[in-house]
Amino acid sequence: MTGSTRSSEGLNERQRRLLFRSWHRGIRETDLLFGRFADVHIADLSDRDLDTYERLLDVPDHDLYAWVSGELTIPDEYRSDLLDRIVRFHNGSGR
Repeated sequence: MTGSTRSSEGLNERQRRLLFRSWHRGIRETDLLFGRFADVHIADLSDRDLDTYERLLDVPDHDLYAWVSGELTIPDEYRSDLLDRIVRFHNGSGR
């Protein structure tokens, strides 16, 4: 079991692949951060957001976790509206 609460029904191949990758990051904490976000939002992301999301999933888990939790400042080259949205999602400031 992945932990996902979302069915992949209705998702295209790329969205299904990114949903799976979101729940299979490597460390459970990052699985929960990105998997929960993907469960809610993967179907609604634009192609541009999917490009950004895919790039984020290539970042090491410890960096992603530290950025989202606020332990480390997000480097300029990774700053995006989408990552800001992910941070807000996990800090209870929005969906």
